[in-house]
Amino acid sequence: MTLFAIAVLLGCAATIDDLRRRAIANGINAAGLVAGLVYHAANRGLTGLEWSAAGAAVGFAVFLIFYWMGGMGAGDVKLMAAFGALLGPSAILVAALLAAPLGALMAAGCLLWRWRLRAIPYAPALTLGAWLSLLGKR
Repeated sequence: MTLFAIAVLLGCAATIDDLRRRAIANGINAAGLVAGLVYHAANRGLTGLEWSAAGAAVGFAVFLIFYWMGGMGAGDVKLMAAFGALLGPSAILVAALLAAPLGALMAAGCLLWRWRLRAIPYAPALTLGAWLSLLGKR
């Protein structure tokens, strides 16, 4: 399975779960994390595994402050770790920079249409940011 296919499956599963339940199951995030680690270890050995783990750490750390401040759910932070394992350290930073304005547009849309949501599902923005970042790597 290609890296892009894994990212598509992860993003679709996380987005559907977040839209339905306003949460992302730990199993989805864990599967994405393991898939990224295994994919890169299988293709580049220990170097690939280290690179993938660094991407997961960066992805987790980028949005951790927003979780601590109450602006983001734990599932979103873990999703960024899973995408980080797939994309690597530099591309996950690009994904985060792309996801931020996409999430802001989603929030503005919710306000504009006066949708009263307990929480705005952020997985669609994170997914689009990750996919765009991955496409940029090609």
